[in-house]
Amino acid sequence: MKKVFFAPLILAFLVLFILVIIPNKWIENLIPKSRISDEATELNKFMFQGKYVQDKMLESNKYLPIYGSSELSRLDQFHPSNYFKENYDGFTPFLIGTGGTESLIHFLNFSEHTNQLKGKKMVFVLSPQWFQPGGADESHFVPNYSTLQGYDLAFNDKIDPKLKKMAIKRLLKYTPVQNDQMLSTLYEAEISNDPWKHWEASLEKPFALAYRDVLVKKDLYYTLAGGSHRNRVISSSVKGKSWSHLEKEANQLGSNETKSNHFYVINSQYYKIKSRVPELKNYKKGATYGHSLEYQDFQLVLDLLKESGAKPLFISVPVNGRWYDYTGFPKEGRTAYYKRIKKQIEDEGFQIADFSSHEYDPYFMKDTIHIGWKGWVYADEAIKNFYDDNNKTLVKAK
Repeated sequence: MKKVFFAPLILAFLVLFILVIIPNKWIENLIPKSRISDEATELNKFMFQGKYVQDKMLESNKYLPIYGSSELSRLDQFHPSNYFKENYDGFTPFLIGTGGTESLIHFLNFSEHTNQLKGKKMVFVLSPQWFQPGGADESHFVPNYSTLQGYDLAFNDKIDPKLKKMAIKRLLKYTPVQNDQMLSTLYEAEISNDPWKHWEASLEKPFALAYRDVLVKKDLYYTLAGGSHRNRVISSSVKGKSWSHLEKEANQLGSNETKSNHFYVINSQYYKIKSRVPELKNYKKGATYGHSLEYQDFQLVLDLLKESGAKPLFISVPVNGRWYDYTGFPKEGRTAYYKRIKKQIEDEGFQIADFSSHEYDPYFMKDTIHIGWKGWVYADEAIKNFYDDNNKTLVKAK
């Protein structure tokens, strides 16, 4: 009976051992060639937190990576993924980001690929709501944190040591890093002059390297298996049309889909909050996006991109001015953000498409915080001008 009992356990360990010792190259050779293009609009968290897919994407001139957060999932016919599919301009947008993907998460992701960013054009969509006073909280950081990227940062000797130390100090504030004994030991040794911490780290380093290798292999197996394919409805209605024509269509569609309220919030979203609207009046009095730890975290991103030689376009998305006024969020608390973030980006010599003047522009936003119909039309034009190196202004007048 004991033999029968232990047989499945022994078999499981044998299978696990075989999976671990299989050379990475063998697994890579089994991954379908279409996997990278399949992931361009999938918004697959395993891909965000992994390495292989983004490595291959950045190696190719076919893709223009677009980094951001939850707005990337607000797909419609004007969304860059659809617009540039129907109006091909030499690239395919590759979406990287989901709800809560804020500056520190993007920093970890970029640090994973520093050797591939030189001269690489990319788009980075900024959201004002990232800039809460305390910066990214646990509820946003934890689901988006990548253990693999965390370990790779520990062993990354290509990043400016000063920049790396600043990032590590911030990362050590979060529980996934604090609770990982090996990683936190490596991080603490990186920022400490204590000989004991360095001795501890040297003892754990071989085990940490082995664990990192297991995480790399895990990423390859996830990539081989692939995620569940989302049904991305693509519309050809934007094909071959002028910007002014698209803007008119966006206005019409936005008008049809926001008839339930005077905030120009999409009906489906407004119905979810309609019962709470009276109690939300003036509940944001005294709030501001002008002061936040997020600016420090965002500076880490800027410094890393500059050090790596990347060529980003930042898109500064406004908020829904009518809704923010209703909730009592002071205008100066928004303006302070728009001005500060623009200066921070331009001080590093990067380009920015600043749409902050569109707070009250109907149908520019899809709900209270996410860019929508007309906003995507304006963003598409800015992205095209940026990619084509046009001398035209990135942001046209309203």
